Amino acid sequence: MTPDEELLLRRAISLAAKGRASGNPPFGSLLAAADGTILVEDHNTTITDGDITAHPELKLARWAARELDPAAAAATTMYTSCQPCGMCTGAIERSGLGRVVYALSGAQLDGLKSVVTPVEVRLEGPALFDEARVPVEGYY
Repeated sequence: MTPDEELLLRRAISLAAKGRASGNPPFGSLLAAADGTILVEDHNTTITDGDITAHPELKLARWAARELDPAAAAATTMYTSCQPCGMCTGAIERSGLGRVVYALSGAQLDGLKSVVTPVEVRLEGPALFDEARVPVEGYY
């Protein structure tokens, strides 16, 4: 990691502190162009927005998908204070961002928590393939 990249990652960490100071979970992210110019930045606002999806990584991925053409998105790097969760990772992939650099891993984050509650969602399927494929066939 270059000194310039370390500065950008430190900025993401400072955004996490800003999120915590505003009563939200301590996560921050920024999206930088290939030359290191910060395009957009944000922090977690899940509490103040009353929106469980208001993670900074998701907000930046949505911004990129809306505002950047595919080539520009692919040339960006997201710097984020913590490894993106599954929801955010999916959005980052769909938005076409080129790279993600994070400070804390998910496992390191769990090690800093006083209580870690495992989440288990029961998934069932696939089912009704012949019916479900009808609206999908030929779309992609």
